[in-house]
Amino acid sequence: MTLKDLHIDTSWTLFLDRDGVINRKLDNDYVKHWIEFEFLDGVHGALKTLRDKFNTIVIVTNQQCIGKGIIRVEDLEIIHKNMLYEINYMGGRIDKVYFSPYLTSDNHPTRKPSIGMALQAQKEFDAIDFSKSIIVGDSMSDMEFGRTAGMKTVYISDTPRQDPKIDFHVKSLLEFTQQLD
Repeated sequence: MTLKDLHIDTSWTLFLDRDGVINRKLDNDYVKHWIEFEFLDGVHGALKTLRDKFNTIVIVTNQQCIGKGIIRVEDLEIIHKNMLYEINYMGGRIDKVYFSPYLTSDNHPTRKPSIGMALQAQKEFDAIDFSKSIIVGDSMSDMEFGRTAGMKTVYISDTPRQDPKIDFHVKSLLEFTQQLD
């Protein structure tokens, strides 16, 4: 099966992880300031194309740097405000950003792989049907999040990985977009 076989139309929802999908993931660190946020190659073009393919596009991101006291919620909100401004300016669209500020050890229901952020999105956007949703992420917690919620899963990595939680493998958000056409 290929991504084209899903017959995606504007009734579908796209869930995106942030770090490693939208922006460059920092090695052993967190994006703490807007100046450290670097869009990955092709993301703007991909989001511009995806805006017309999906009914709803949301970001779901674990941000335990808040729980660790490294940054404040207000700092993260500034990063997201600037990210959304640039995405919109470049012709893309993100309908909402959901984040979980909790530590892994908190085992909070909003922290991926738990599906709390998906349930928050579904509560806010009535049209979200998880059977017509895709999660694009670069970690196995993203894949488990999608599988638990009943979504299709797309794993971003330079190296293919065999795992039953992964439906599709791509190297970037741009490649995902190209495979939809």
